[in-house]
Amino acid sequence: MGVVHVTDQNFEKEVLQSDIPVLVDFWAAWCGPCRAIAPIIEELAEEYAGKLKVCKMNVDENPITPGKFGIRAIPTLIFFKNGQPVDMITGAVAKSTIENVIQRLLSS
Repeated sequence: MGVVHVTDQNFEKEVLQSDIPVLVDFWAAWCGPCRAIAPIIEELAEEYAGKLKVCKMNVDENPITPGKFGIRAIPTLIFFKNGQPVDMITGAVAKSTIENVIQRLLSS
């Protein structure tokens, strides 16, 4: 399945109406830490395919949605379940940190 690139226009359909939990990576091209975690996000998309939808949203190209969710710093990862944000990680973190949140999300 891989990473799904979402926009302000398709966010509701791809994320809020998803029938499986969703991880959204809010990022920008100029952001060094965003580029640092990008390969981890790609790996997670492959490893959890079918169980977790992994999306990326460029905050420079899509200003509305990050504003709605109070994104102040990037990268910010927001985890959604049943259309609701249930967890958030800000900054470049270890893959294990993200996986811990995913495991909680999938087991709840």
